[in-house]
Amino acid sequence: MTIRSLDGKTPQIDPAAFVSEAAYIVGDVVIGPNSSVWPGAVIRADSGRITIGAGSNVQDNSVLHADADAVIGDGVTIGHGVVCHARAIADGCLIGNGAVLNDGVELGEGCLVAAGTTVTENTVFPPRSLVRGIPGKAIGTIRERHAELQRRAAESYVRRIARYRAEGNLESR
Repeated sequence: MTIRSLDGKTPQIDPAAFVSEAAYIVGDVVIGPNSSVWPGAVIRADSGRITIGAGSNVQDNSVLHADADAVIGDGVTIGHGVVCHARAIADGCLIGNGAVLNDGVELGEGCLVAAGTTVTENTVFPPRSLVRGIPGKAIGTIRERHAELQRRAAESYVRRIARYRAEGNLESR
């Protein structure tokens, strides 16, 4: 993993978090307990602080950057290959693979953004919105099956932390 200071700010990573050796994290980043950052992910906080709460996961090849402070809540899943410039992603949200959230986007608690969705700048969604399309629009509210998917996704990545830690890094053996 590459953890890099910038302008006197060093990423703060909770000891209970997991960061892949193939991730890149720079600047004013705070990562909470039981959160995980997977291979190829980039978290670049050179324009404001990026805070990631507890039990969240940033999956492979996703990019997080913001032009001001950004907050990602607890239990958030950011799927594979997501480009995230959002200002605020509340607790329990799931961002599907390949989605794009542009500057200033805000998601209320428990939102689900479908894979491949592109959300335009400064769009705000209320809690439990189901967001889909290009440009992303709320097409309704999530159902219980969506909420269960969100919970299972976040929990499965918290469980993966122990598996990966148990194996260690082959390069250091």
